[in-house]
Amino acid sequence: MSNVLVIGGGPGGSLTAILLARAGIDVTLLERETFPRYHVGESLTSSCRVMMDIAGVLEKVDAAGFTSRRGALLRWGAEDWTIDWGELFGPDVRGWQVERAEFDEILLRHAQEQGVEVVEGAHVKKVVFDGDRPVSAEWVDTKHDNAQRVTEFDFLVDASGRAGVLASQHFRNRRAHEIFRNVAIWGYWDGGELLEGTPSGGLNVVSTPDGWFWVIPLKDGQFSIGFVTHKTRFVERRKEFASDDEMLLTLVQESETVRKQLAGAEFIGPTRVEQDYSYVADSFCGPGYFLVGDAACFLDPLLSTGVHLAMYSAVLAAASVIGTDGGQINEREAQGFYESLFRNAYARLIVLVSGVYEQYKGTASYFWLAQRLVREKERYDRPNGAFAEISAGLSDLRDAADARGTSAMPELIEEADQARQRADENAPEGQTANLSALRIEPSDLYDDASGLYLVTHPALGIKRARPAAEPVGDRAEAGR
Repeated sequence: MSNVLVIGGGPGGSLTAILLARAGIDVTLLERETFPRYHVGESLTSSCRVMMDIAGVLEKVDAAGFTSRRGALLRWGAEDWTIDWGELFGPDVRGWQVERAEFDEILLRHAQEQGVEVVEGAHVKKVVFDGDRPVSAEWVDTKHDNAQRVTEFDFLVDASGRAGVLASQHFRNRRAHEIFRNVAIWGYWDGGELLEGTPSGGLNVVSTPDGWFWVIPLKDGQFSIGFVTHKTRFVERRKEFASDDEMLLTLVQESETVRKQLAGAEFIGPTRVEQDYSYVADSFCGPGYFLVGDAACFLDPLLSTGVHLAMYSAVLAAASVIGTDGGQINEREAQGFYESLFRNAYARLIVLVSGVYEQYKGTASYFWLAQRLVREKERYDRPNGAFAEISAGLSDLRDAADARGTSAMPELIEEADQARQRADENAPEGQTANLSALRIEPSDLYDDASGLYLVTHPALGIKRARPAAEPVGDRAEAGR
């Protein structure tokens, strides 16, 4: 039986560790912080509910009393468009609006209960390789006099978030999407209200000429309010204000919609700022390692899919290790399976976000684009059905379990090329939008000829519907 090291205790790292431990694999998880700790990213898609059920932690999250989220209402340009998951897919299709400090700790403690050795205050300094394969990690135990430690492993799961132990610090192979070089500024209010027609507990997105607001209802009547704009515009506006608080409060007052939503509410802060959104690593896995969640890629938060991508990649990574460890697939097949499905999920979302950012083409355009990004058999009577499926994270779960693969990928290639071309045309004067990482080559796509597909019952793993095609491993190798 293999042993696995997971770096990072956020949703992606914790979920990977939980799933591996439940399969009987020896797992150590190193987390730099001591939980609970603050984190942004409070709006969770319905797909997260499915994946937490697989991990056996759904009841604990339900019991925490987080706001139940049934969808979203976007006031984009001159239109309101509602995405009601329950109405489209049934009453069980719902997510949450969570306080991440509490939510993430629930997952991390559940990992410990499943037998994962969790070490908090562990600062990973270096991953040691034997050829192309990582074999150990050197880290500092900040809780014990900064003692130097070394942990050896058979497989490594890098869930270190934006710090990117492998992609950012070791391989240095991340590419930023210049057109999405955005900055978010946000804070918290006691009180507030959602736009009329918002699905219960839903997210509001409100566009402005310079960017967009999120309005998220948390428990106990609190609201998370944030504004996202391009870094160039943020720097220009920031000069006008003496503090981040003053800037955020002024931005709220400038939006007629958000100002009305917060009428009578009390700003309780604090104001936070985060920048350099949206990047993608050249490869998401390799011999003996997998990059999970933000360690591999980060997507503009417009559709609130960050935790979905973290958890989806966690399920894929755990299934890949389990399948390899049990001999159902070989390592090169596991790499091809993981790389293609995770990259397809990211690409589909970034193409959709790129379309929405082209203010303001109208809902018919966005919904048409979404329909082209789901498989042909998933057609909806309502025009927003495909958009709702993607934004709920359900398309990715469906694709992973389908041995025939994702037949919509040729259209996705075309949309990615068009998005890259439009980004170059719309980039600020004197700049070129670096969207080269949006390029989806045929070698990146999930090969349905391999017959590999995800299974969750009676146990998590990867199964084969037909004998594997010989080129699978070669494609995995070429993707690195």
